[in-house]
Amino acid sequence: MVAKGNKKTKTCRVNLMRVRKAIIPAAGMGTRMLPITRAQPKEMVPVVHKPVIQYVVEEAYYSGIRDILIITGRGKRAIEDHFDRSVHSKAEKYSEELDRILDEVNIFFVRQKEQRGLGDAVRYGESFVDEEPFALLLGDTITLPPCTRELIDIHQKYKTSIVAVEEVPADKVSMYGIVKVRELDEGVHLIDDLVEKPSVEEAPSNLAILGRYILNPEIFECIRNTKPGRKNEIQLTDAMRILNTRERMHAYVFRGRRFDIGNKMDWLKANIELAVEDEELGDGIREFIEEVMKR
Repeated sequence: MVAKGNKKTKTCRVNLMRVRKAIIPAAGMGTRMLPITRAQPKEMVPVVHKPVIQYVVEEAYYSGIRDILIITGRGKRAIEDHFDRSVHSKAEKYSEELDRILDEVNIFFVRQKEQRGLGDAVRYGESFVDEEPFALLLGDTITLPPCTRELIDIHQKYKTSIVAVEEVPADKVSMYGIVKVRELDEGVHLIDDLVEKPSVEEAPSNLAILGRYILNPEIFECIRNTKPGRKNEIQLTDAMRILNTRERMHAYVFRGRRFDIGNKMDWLKANIELAVEDEELGDGIREFIEEVMKR
């Protein structure tokens, strides 16, 4: 009777709880960004005025989240140092904005002891989550407008785990987790299956998981039941596949912009595109690009 009562209480908490916490995995090696990442975390690679992980923390903050856990690893100390208060705040407007955010959020850090995949990294957040639904934001991905804000609103309606997806060309489906879906509402789909990095022939669709999730806490038991795959890594997509057999999951087609700062091409594109739009740098960058194109 006690076990049943506890299960019911957990379900009620999920149904009533608005998403208040976020996990940001930032323990990856950044091999696609070498040699840039030989001596700095890929999450600290700058995009215009600030490192990519600051964009991610700001996304969580502007989505209404105030408790954030960052999963780090070997060689990631710079991330922790970045989120200390700055001695230059009064003279530098970008540091001043971050310090204002830091006054309102609680940021915690825990280290992934060894590289065993995204699923294993997420597992370190179980005690932090404390049986609440939570946002998961990959630490090397920027979304504009904030995708997490939209996912939280959808979670409020459906109370299920929500995965943000985007349409990708067929020749890129093998780079992502891909979902098989049935359309439910405008932009929202019921997930039938999830496949980690399938071949073009095996891919059930061209809807790729883009690095933003709202997950219910049952995901942790599914991670524990997930067998390691290639390179002895525990893939989050495989754990979500187990979760999908136990409860409904939804996919949301994000129509904004996503920048994957884990690869050099998207990193350069992000710097150019966001610099062009920047109030301080935009005019000069546009003039420079026009000059370069004339050469």
